[in-house]
Amino acid sequence: MTHHPFGNTGLSVSALGFGGAPIGFLKTDRDHAGRVLNLLLDHGVNLIDTGASYQGSEELIAETIGHRRDAFVLVSKCGGKLDDVDEPEWTPRMIARTVDRSLRNLKTDRLDVMLLHSCGKDALERGDCLAELVKARDAGKIRHAGYSGDNDAAAYAATLPDVAVIQTSINITDQMNLDTVLPKCRERNLGVEAKRPIANAAWKDLSEQPGMYQSYAKTYTDRLRAMNLSPADLGSTAAAHEAWPEIALRFTLSHPGVHTAIIGTTNPDNARKNIEYAAKGSLPAEVVRKIRDAFRAANRDGSWTGQT
Repeated sequence: MTHHPFGNTGLSVSALGFGGAPIGFLKTDRDHAGRVLNLLLDHGVNLIDTGASYQGSEELIAETIGHRRDAFVLVSKCGGKLDDVDEPEWTPRMIARTVDRSLRNLKTDRLDVMLLHSCGKDALERGDCLAELVKARDAGKIRHAGYSGDNDAAAYAATLPDVAVIQTSINITDQMNLDTVLPKCRERNLGVEAKRPIANAAWKDLSEQPGMYQSYAKTYTDRLRAMNLSPADLGSTAAAHEAWPEIALRFTLSHPGVHTAIIGTTNPDNARKNIEYAAKGSLPAEVVRKIRDAFRAANRDGSWTGQT
């Protein structure tokens, strides 16, 4: 597994990372989650991303790989409403309490990165939530502060001096952040996590999508259809269901400044396949260009913004 410097954080992260939403929202049992997580760590995947709102994800990570804490970079997210925290969302008090909650849930003495979880640009401009993360950083509870989100908010967050990491949507059907967010991240050498790198399997029928992915999947499915692009157009001779996952992941990883692409899987076989795809590195430049051109042609009115 290839590893990259994670921007200017001083951390090194694997090209493939793990996104912890599905193991929480899909209520994955401990043994099953442990097989996936330990498999990934065994193959050099060292970026583990979760969130305070992911319904048990933090706890599962602690229970299954907490004993390997020094083997991975740990990222969580905070700021939104939580059922067990009686504080208004996007307030310093919510941020402070959620940082402490995540440390307890993850059974660790520090988070490598804590991200503000998709707040609006107005909350970023207000500054008090990020300031609370800076307090947590100065207290040694987190190593770096950052932002998870898209579009104007993410582009603005990338300019803030205390933001060291940006997580944003980048995939074959979600390319706007490549033009609006990623350049700002490169200017400041920020760590970049690409979320939804395989576009919620937009080539599948919607009936095959888990409920938690339906809204994202429909948008991406509609976009891929409008792009009128097939694997054969990109030089692949494999069947679409076999070709698209590799094309999608490698497209996301083909862009300078993207340090890790996080996959959310509960299937060990899919984890193995994604490890193999990531190991192949970037797509040929001509294939990347064709995918970019297809997106631009289908999105002439510029309405295909990043899905938050």
